[in-house]
Amino acid sequence: MESKIATEDKNATYIVLPAYNEATRIQPVIESIAEKGYNMVIVNDGSSDNTLDVILESKKKYPNKIHIFSLILNRGVGIATQAGFEAVLKFNPKYIVSMDSDGQHSPDDLDNVIEPLVSGRAEAVIGVRPLKDMPKTRGFANNVMNILTRIFYGVDVSDSQTGFRALTIGALNQITINARGYLISSEFIREINDNDIPFEEVTIQTIYTPETQAKGTDSKAALKILIQMMKHKLFG
Repeated sequence: MESKIATEDKNATYIVLPAYNEATRIQPVIESIAEKGYNMVIVNDGSSDNTLDVILESKKKYPNKIHIFSLILNRGVGIATQAGFEAVLKFNPKYIVSMDSDGQHSPDDLDNVIEPLVSGRAEAVIGVRPLKDMPKTRGFANNVMNILTRIFYGVDVSDSQTGFRALTIGALNQITINARGYLISSEFIREINDNDIPFEEVTIQTIYTPETQAKGTDSKAALKILIQMMKHKLFG
């Protein structure tokens, strides 16, 4: 099927992928992205397995599409994503996407997520996972976080904890992300709201496996994020 995104716009798009111990999952993700014509900045977040070796193997196949940045220590998805946002600036991108590297997000959704930016309708996009597809505990935690995001940040979204998001370079230059862990998802939404950045929501596929279900925002993680939100609200 013909892509709805022109080659010129794909060449101007960079996908930021934080990766921590994803050796058994990352290769099909990044090679699918490369096959679709998109560029990548992969942040190896201090992996203790052979994630870096797997990425390097794929880079041999797609040397111009895959760019690797490594953190010596595991810093968490928030810091790794920030590092990717900073690293991507050297390539002068027009559009930036962040997504998971573990196979939970489908590269097939990239065109749909990018399209509102390319068309000029929005400067940021939030990839929304259908609630019906989520495991019950994950769906409950996500609903709680949606409510907390509304209370603390004053913005109403369908999926505050999504890791699949996109923005223009202009929007990226306006936002400030400081979160270390999964708070980055709510913080991203707060920043686009506080900076009056027009955004759209786009429905995405989510592929749940035992490995991907073990990560992300569950009830325990939601409690940690709530504490971080309260600290931010009280102390800035």
